[in-house]
Parts: sequence; structure tokens; C-alpha cells
Amino acid sequence: MADTGSCTDSPQERDEHLPLPEMGTSDYPSDVTLLPAIRIYRASADCGCSLGPLAPDIASYRVTVGLLVATGTRTPSREAIGLSGSDADEAGAPGNPADAHNAFPYTIALSQSNHINVGLTYSLYSMQVEETVTPYRRVILIAVIVGLIAGLGALFFFEGLKLGTAFFMEGIVGFQIPKEGQNLQDIAQWAPPDNLWMILPVICFGGLLSGLLVYTFAPEAEGHGTDAAIKAFHGEGRVRWRVPLVKAVTAVLTISTGGSAGREGPTAQMSAGFGSIAADLLGLSARERRLAIATGVGAGIGTIFMAPLGGAILAAEILYRQDFETEAIVPAFLASVIGYAIFGLVEGFEPVFGPGVTSWNVSQIPFFILLGVVSTAIGLIYINTFYGTNRIFKKVFSRLKIPNHFKPLAGAFLTGTFVLALAALSPEAAIVGLGSLGTGYGFAQLALYNMLPVGVLLFLPFAKILTTSLTIGSGGSGGVFAPGLVIGGATGGAFGSLLHLALPGIIPAESVPVFFIVGMIALFGAISHAPIAVMIMVVEMTGDFSLLVPAMGAVSVAVILIGQSTIFREQVLNRSQSPAHRDEYMIEILQDIHVGDVMVPRDRIVAVSPDDTAGRVLHLIDRTLHTGFPVLDKKGSLVGMIALDDVRDNRINGEHDELVEDAMSSRVFTVHHACTLREALDLMTERDIHHLPVVPADDPRELSGFITRTDIMKAYTQKASRSAGRRHRTGSVTLIESDTAAGKSSGGKKRTEG
Repeated sequence: MADTGSCTDSPQERDEHLPLPEMGTSDYPSDVTLLPAIRIYRASADCGCSLGPLAPDIASYRVTVGLLVATGTRTPSREAIGLSGSDADEAGAPGNPADAHNAFPYTIALSQSNHINVGLTYSLYSMQVEETVTPYRRVILIAVIVGLIAGLGALFFFEGLKLGTAFFMEGIVGFQIPKEGQNLQDIAQWAPPDNLWMILPVICFGGLLSGLLVYTFAPEAEGHGTDAAIKAFHGEGRVRWRVPLVKAVTAVLTISTGGSAGREGPTAQMSAGFGSIAADLLGLSARERRLAIATGVGAGIGTIFMAPLGGAILAAEILYRQDFETEAIVPAFLASVIGYAIFGLVEGFEPVFGPGVTSWNVSQIPFFILLGVVSTAIGLIYINTFYGTNRIFKKVFSRLKIPNHFKPLAGAFLTGTFVLALAALSPEAAIVGLGSLGTGYGFAQLALYNMLPVGVLLFLPFAKILTTSLTIGSGGSGGVFAPGLVIGGATGGAFGSLLHLALPGIIPAESVPVFFIVGMIALFGAISHAPIAVMIMVVEMTGDFSLLVPAMGAVSVAVILIGQSTIFREQVLNRSQSPAHRDEYMIEILQDIHVGDVMVPRDRIVAVSPDDTAGRVLHLIDRTLHTGFPVLDKKGSLVGMIALDDVRDNRINGEHDELVEDAMSSRVFTVHHACTLREALDLMTERDIHHLPVVPADDPRELSGFITRTDIMKAYTQKASRSAGRRHRTGSVTLIESDTAAGKSSGGKKRTEG
């Protein structure tokens, strides 16, 4: 590309109205379709031309400077693009359509391989067609498929949990577990297990079988599933086909045998995994695949919690610590509704928790805000204990060279032993231990009915933190969402109970369950960095939207205080730091920087003359480590470029006397000061060059600057760092040296700066 309008230029190709020669059909690959009759107006560097109305299944396009690339779902015809015959001159042309001198014929080649070349011989202009919007019909298809998967997957998983719990905990252990959603009379019938000691072999069986399945068939199914789904979104957007099934089976084994874990994480990973499978079968693009994964996370969690609105928002909020995946919200709405409908038709549409007697008033708001502070402290303990336990398990099993297959067994054994030890202390301690098993939702329901003593509420958060860390931190399969809600709820319930004892006139007994619910929202909304979604989900789960006001105050304080700490380590700060969006942000950043701002000025340029020898060029390459130099004649005019490739054979053959004039490239591509780095990089990429001379727009022979790919990358990195509010630091930079270079004082080959 010698010239793209007003930005780039070639001294040897100055005829701005030179038409592109048409190429014969034999010059293109066999899968290319030619549209020879189309005429498109020349695009200046900053224009956004339209190719006219597009067929719905081709997608929406925008035109920028670059190489023409097909991104549609199929090869479009002339009629599909909306251009034919002489009418093509009027279609989306910039500037004055009547100006025939600004128009020239293009032979456009569109191939299903998604890579096209247009006649490049003597080409002055080319254009790039990029997909910018996923077609609405594909978005709807993704949402419908993911919604069906989420609904059916959550239904089978939930039924599996009920059967497993009935068999293991009720049948073998004899534990009449309190269940969420039960009314006051039914839940009052709960009782401790008849065979309390059976908890240990049952939970160990679940841990052993879960570990063997996970680490044999799908190691990525270990731990909490939501983080794995987030990792898949920011990564390649692929989940192995076996993962959803392995996750479902192992999560049922872990939770139904007493492991402290939630059901939302497995549901999220299953829905995201099946969404990835659907993407494979449908041949979706990487962008659409990630959309399916994000939608699956929200729809799966929203369905299993009977909270479709909160689940849909969670799809956009859970991926980042300080950002939203806005494209996922609308498809997640549809998917969550479909999943909710399927699940509810079988399980009913009642909220997860049964309604209790609750009341609050405006005078209590300062106490709810203070609860946000307390929730932050407990949340940090939860995060640090969870990941600290995970590190200990990895370190111990690695040091002792024990297979990872047995890590969940070790965690289950420690969990069961801890519960039995508490049960031996006192009846209230036994309730704390039993409440720390499974999801814990039944004991949350007891708290909402004001049926748990303050002593249980005080110690339950810490017991639940420990058992969850032992269960999931050891590699057991389950989610951290449900335990997080119980930990936060117990924290709020304990705080409210203490306030009731101290200030019964201000905090009556009916307000204690409100503190329990607000504690749920404040703690997990903060540590998940999804305050809006968690707030909506919890009020959907309890059926009391009046609690939004106190919850807003508490969760706001908690989110501010929690900082960057998160229970989901695969979250990234914002979209610009996600590999899923890195290219978008790189393009945006490069479009905001001009060549004149980052180029090497004339007085710092190392140049050669046509009379210099190849030997001098090789000497300059060795001395400066530069690989290309502009060639200036005696008048200082730009006459060519010489690079390492031009003199490589001279070095090999020892022919150092060849003149630069004979070895240089006289066909020089240049850029102007006003050109953006995006345009300069496009030119470098298309022409496979690494250096560009910078010249004034009115004199292509006057060298005023020089820019390389390295200059562009440095400018991008600096701008991106400033945009993220960060400065370059060396504290995390590791320097690898040889023993000699490092010196004896370094004590090894590895040094960390800072």
C-alpha cells in the first residue's frame, strides 16, 4: 500500500488517480469469488465508508484503511452487498458523489477462507471490511440454546443433588437436614444425625471418588466452577466437552456427602461448558463463543438460584473487578428467562428462601453501613483462608509426591474430623459444625426464622470459612457462592443479634433477619466484585425487594473497602486487560496516537548515502542494533531504504564493497506526521516492513522523522499503562543471568529487581 489517502505515501507512485488493474481469475485461490463490476470511492485515512445494505446473515461491516478481509458467514453476492453496475458509484461513497475523478474500479475478491487479496500490483488504495456487530439472529440463537442448556442442566443437577443428599445424609447418616424454603412448622422438625460418626466415612467417600474422577478425566473441573468459566472467557473461549459432565457428577458427590460447597459454581461451569460445546457444533466465532460462555454463567447461576434478573446481570459483572461485559447482558436476559422457566416448571417458582417476619426503618441505616465494614473484614478472612489453604495443599502434596487425586480426600477427612470435634464440645457447637456442611442454606433458613442462637451465629462464619477452604481448596468440586452467602448472612445475623441485645429499642428482634440478608449481600457482593448482581439475586431469593435500600448502603461500603481482593482470581480489572478485548483496545489506543508524536526526529536519525558500502551498513547494524536505515542523497533528499535483508548475503559472502545504491530499495513507503499509529502499523504489516520514514505531506522526499514497530509498541504500552492508572515498575521483573554475569554475591542465576 503506497498511499492511503492523505496519510501514507510512496515517492515512486504519485498518480493519485491511477486505477487498480483487474487481475485474472487465475490469480486468485480456488475458493475466491470475484465481483469485478463494483466501483468504490477512494477512502481517505479517516473515512468510514459503507458498502450499502447488507444481507442479515453477513453481519454489519465498517470500512477502514487496510487490506480487504471477508468476515461474513458466507460469500456475499453483488446483490447481497447492495452494489451493482453504475449504481455502485453512489453506494456509501464519501465526499461528493458527483466527483468522478475520485472514483476508481476495484476487483473485489471475497473468499470463504476469510482472507482476501485485492489486485495489489500498482495499488494505491485498499480497504478493510471488519465485522463490528454480531448479527442479531445469531445472538438470539446463542441465548436460546444457552437458556435451554442452563434450564435442563440446572434441573438435572438439582435433582441429582436431592437424590444424593437423601441417600447419603438422610439414609446413611440419618441427618434430617433443614431445607431452604421450608415453612416454620416443617423446618422445626430438623434433628441432628442419629449416627453422627458416619459423617466421616461418608464425606471421605465423596472426597475420594470426586478426586479420582476430576484428576483422572478433567483436572480443570477441580475447585469452584465459576472461576473456571471466567478463565475460559478470558482465555481461548473453549471448554473441553467432558468437563461439564465431570463437574456435575463430582459436585453432586462433594455436596451430597457433606462437603462445604455451593451448587452455583458447578451450574455456571456446566452451562458455560455446554455453551462452548454448542459453539463448536455451530462453528461460532471466538467472539460469539465467549458470548455463549458469559451468557451461560449468568443463566446457570440465575436458574439454580431462581433469580433470573440477578443472574443476567451477573453474566456481565462477574468477569471483571471494575467493568461490565455489556454485550452479554441482553442475551443473558433471554437465556435466564428460558432457563428459569424450564427449571420452575418442575421445581416451582417460589423464591429459594421462605419468607420470615422482617422489618427495618431508616434509623437503622447507619448500623447497616457499619455492617458493610464488618462484612469486609470477614470477607478478607474468607479470601485469605481459602487461597492459603489451597497453597498449603498444593505444597504438601507436591513435597510428599502424593498424587493430586487424593487431595479432596484429605480435605474431606479434615472437614469431617473438625465437625465431629465441634459436636463433642456442646450442643450449640454441634449446630455450628452441622451448619458448616453442604450448602448451609437450611441453616440460613433457620436464621431467617430467628431460630439460631447468637452463639451459633457468632461462630458459624469462621466454621464455614474453614470447611469451605478444606473442601474446595483441596480440589473438591463445588462453588464458593453459596458458602459466601451463608458466611455473610451469619456475620450479619450475629451483628444484628448483638445490636438487638445492646439496643433492643432500636434493633428489635424482627430486624435481625434483615441484618442476615444484608450481610449476605454486603460480604459476597464485595468479594465477588459483583455488588449489583448479588444484591438483586439475594432479594430475588428472599422475595423482599424492600431490602434493597439497606443493602445498597452496606454493599457500597464493603466494595470500597475490599479494594482489589477477590474470591475469583481469574477476574481481570477491566475489558482492556482481557485477552478477549485486547485487540479492540490496542486499535483504539493506536488510533489516538499520531506518528509525529512518537517518531525519531531528523537530528537523531542514523542515515546512509547511496555512495556508502554494504560494509558500512553492516558496521552500523552491529554498532546501533538497528536493522534498517534511510538513504539520503547529497541534497539530503530521501531516495531509498536499506535494511538487513538487503545486505545479508553480503555478510555471508564477505562482499562488503557493494554500494548502497545497488543494494537499497528505491520503492519507499512513507507516512506523514498526521498519520495514526494504527495506519502506520497496518502499512508495516501489509508490506512486511519494520521501518517507515516520516515525510511532510507536501514533500515526500524531505525526511523529517523515522518510526519503527518498536516505537509503535512502546507508545502503545505507555498509553495503555496511563489509561489503566498504573506506572511502570520493576518489582515483578525477574532477571535471569549466567553464573558469571550474576556474580557470586547474587547467590544464583535468578534475581528479582525492586
